[in-house]
Amino acid sequence: MPEENYGLDLHCSMILDEYRCNLAVFEQMKGIVMETISSSLKENSLLVTALESRVKAEASLAGKLSLKGHKYRDLADLTDILGVRVITFYSDEVDKIAALIQEKFEIDWDNSVDKRKQHALESFGYMSLHYICRIPESIFKDPAHPEINTFRFEVQMRTALQHVWANMYHDTGYKSGVEIPHEHIRSLTRLAGVLELADDEFSRIRVQINDYRRKVQALVKDNNFDDVPLNGDTFKSYLDLGPFDMLNEKIAAINQAEIQKLNLMFFLDPLKKLGFSTLGDIEKMKAECSDYAYRLAVHQIGKTDLDIVSSAIGLQNLCITYIFKHEGTVKEMTYFLDTLNGTSDYNRQQAERLFEQINRLRLQDIK
Repeated sequence: MPEENYGLDLHCSMILDEYRCNLAVFEQMKGIVMETISSSLKENSLLVTALESRVKAEASLAGKLSLKGHKYRDLADLTDILGVRVITFYSDEVDKIAALIQEKFEIDWDNSVDKRKQHALESFGYMSLHYICRIPESIFKDPAHPEINTFRFEVQMRTALQHVWANMYHDTGYKSGVEIPHEHIRSLTRLAGVLELADDEFSRIRVQINDYRRKVQALVKDNNFDDVPLNGDTFKSYLDLGPFDMLNEKIAAINQAEIQKLNLMFFLDPLKKLGFSTLGDIEKMKAECSDYAYRLAVHQIGKTDLDIVSSAIGLQNLCITYIFKHEGTVKEMTYFLDTLNGTSDYNRQQAERLFEQINRLRLQDIK
């Protein structure tokens, strides 16, 4: 079956034939480029929303050649036969991705373009960073196919919001073949401005959140707990310090038991329900209730042959003792256990047993 000519002139037909002969090369290049970028992203702990690639379809190339084939001497002049797109979450990450691309590939700076810098101050529009690249021999070399290191390819880097706008613009205007009225173009550019503002705001908020986290982590590290609000981030940083390890080890020593490590983040909501608002509140509970939490554990496991205890036992007993010390009731104890373990009739029964244990221990001085 003869290959389709697409109505191209001789020059463009020769470029199309060259494309057909090298299609397997471009597919091999795609695999090399995708693996290189993917590995680099992983090594640098950079998460992206998408990493895409494609080798231009024959019909698409023929359409391009029919419009402007006279611009190209041969296939090597076309820089977008292989196209790669990296879509990031935040605008500041585009530059980080660009730095990785520069590190891994040879950049054709004369043909690369940063469309983010091409707009006039009063205008908005398509924003993306485009690098024209080559695969260096340091990454891959095949003497049988030197063209792998000579053919160029394009890497587009943009944010998710820039990607959304670009697709909308292309679908509604750029490739429609119909002249779009001015008022609709104006609406699209206004939308581009909104998305650009949203991109900047997302990046700004992320920077502020990261700064806040670093500040909180520094406060936790320096034991300035009274200044640290109790939330998911701060509680995780606090737990990393092992604040209940000493109490757990003391409890485990009762039976020479092994400590089974658990993630204690599930205590966050119960602690908040107890009225704790800072890490300092937890530290005050430790200072106030650790002795009684230990004595309760002696009563619970001292006469058993239990040889494994959970790392949650120390904090759980601290909370139980705290409730008693602050004039808690069976109802309040049940509410704490429901928050910690999920609502069930068993929690009411356990709360009543805990009250009985406390009474038997005659811990009247914690009232």
